[in-house]
Formats: sequence, structure tokens, C-alpha cells
Amino acid sequence: MAVDKDTAFTLPRGATGFFQPEGGLLPETDQRTFRAALYAAARAAKGQVGEIEEQGYPRTFHTATVIEGTGECVILCHAYHPWVAFAQERRDWYTEEFLAPPPWAHAFADLGFVVLELAQLTLPLSDIDTSVLTRGEWSEVRFYGITTLGGVLFNAWD
Repeated sequence: MAVDKDTAFTLPRGATGFFQPEGGLLPETDQRTFRAALYAAARAAKGQVGEIEEQGYPRTFHTATVIEGTGECVILCHAYHPWVAFAQERRDWYTEEFLAPPPWAHAFADLGFVVLELAQLTLPLSDIDTSVLTRGEWSEVRFYGITTLGGVLFNAWD
């Protein structure tokens, strides 16, 4: 199910990929479920799964592609929360380079992922509940010039 773009977004702990040792380890998105959703999406698109790349430090997301016809769609899956987003090209981090979910995005929602809408991903940070962000996370946000929700979620800050 897609999240209503008018619904306020509250960042949970771990949204940036940073964690405080005293807070414990961050949750992890189940990669087997992501792969299952990816293959279901490819079937729904009448396409095929392309390259899959697991998250690696310092990135906060896994990437994969669905190839349909002559085009390719990049799927971003947050490594710590079950969020997916779509992009036209692979990057190490994103700010506003997202796409609206394709018609077959329901395959991710059907398996428990939150499909983030383009309008949500490009929300300015001033429109989001960022109260959970630490001083260190805010320092990274400012250093990298991040101004959107998508930029906070899909990053490769070090």
C-alpha cells in the first residue's frame, strides 16, 4: 500500500542509517522478502529482474532493477526500514532524483513494504517530524546539503 502523500511523515530511529551504540542495533529489512517482492514486481511488469546489489557501508539502501521492454527501473529498498522508492538511474545517494511508483509497485506493498510516493520523497525536511535525529545526524544533513525526506532516507554519508 502506498502512503498518502498528505500524511505527515515521522522519521523513526535509524532512518538515516546512523545509530548510537547505547540505542542498540538498527532493525533490518528482510532481504529475502525484498527479493520475493522484486520477482513478483518483475512478473507484474511482464519484465525481468536485472542486477541486485545489497547495501554496503555507507549506503543506507539495497538497489535492484526491473527490466521491462527496452527500459529499466531502479528500485531502492531501505536497509533498516521496509521502504521502497523508484529512480531512473543508480546513484550512491539521492536527493530529488526519484520517480513516481510504477503500476507494478503494488507487488512490494503486497509483501509488507511501504511504497514511498514521489511527493513524499521530495517533501522538505521542514514538513517532516525530524525530532528523532541526533546532533550528529543533523551535522551530516547540513554537510551534505540534504533538504528532502528522500535525501535523508537514501544516502551514503560517512
